[in-house]
Amino acid sequence: MSLVRQHRDADAIALLREELRAHPDDIGTRKLLVRVLAASGDLPAAKLETDELSKRVPPGDPTPWIELGHAYELSHKFEEALAAYDQAADAAPNSPVGPREGGLRAARWGEAEEARPRLEEAKKRGAKDAELLHSLGLVRLHARDYDGAAAAYREGAAVEKEGVDNLVGLATVALARGDAKGALAAYDAIAQRRPTFAAAQLGRAYALARLGRTTEGKAAVDRAEELGAPPANVKKLRELLASPAASRAPGTPPAPTPDTASPDAPE
Repeated sequence: MSLVRQHRDADAIALLREELRAHPDDIGTRKLLVRVLAASGDLPAAKLETDELSKRVPPGDPTPWIELGHAYELSHKFEEALAAYDQAADAAPNSPVGPREGGLRAARWGEAEEARPRLEEAKKRGAKDAELLHSLGLVRLHARDYDGAAAAYREGAAVEKEGVDNLVGLATVALARGDAKGALAAYDAIAQRRPTFAAAQLGRAYALARLGRTTEGKAAVDRAEELGAPPANVKKLRELLASPAASRAPGTPPAPTPDTASPDAPE
């Protein structure tokens, strides 16, 4: 890895091959060799090493296909990468690894329709980590399945002991529904986990403004400013809280772009 960081890929490959001559069943080294070869642009060699890897893992182990998918990704061959992850899913039908990897990658590429069935299959097979549940919430939200998105984010928040990504997702769902009370509950939970997170206070201020609780909203904006919130966002929220609309019954805010209604930029 040190050689790769120095852009000495050839030396890194030579070192890994030397190690494998001495220890041909070293799975970790062979996996790393696949990735270094792919990153260096030698996809045929990476495929050959993936074949060697498949001979050294137990039957039904999805690892070779996962590594092949990574190799394709490093070569910017995304359709082939997704096909490899699907092969991993087929090779190990009881394992969530293949559909999880394919689903997460598709979600990161912005392919929500490709991601959703894979993520749901991974969850069906037992995956329940915070990253998967956040991505599942995101793709469901993209499809305007608000109940499904909220369920995934809620489950993700329960296992995400310190992070806030799933709580931000819950706030996003609430805003999309025009549910200022639900958004406030999510932002309050974010603020509890991250007391010095200025964005959470901005989100609270926005929700409080929509609820007509202007005094509390102004206090939240002041706190956000103390914590270093962007001046433009602070100014925008102060204007909202000073407007007649903030003292009326809650309205329905415009639906945000899925999962980008981050508390640092409430609209």
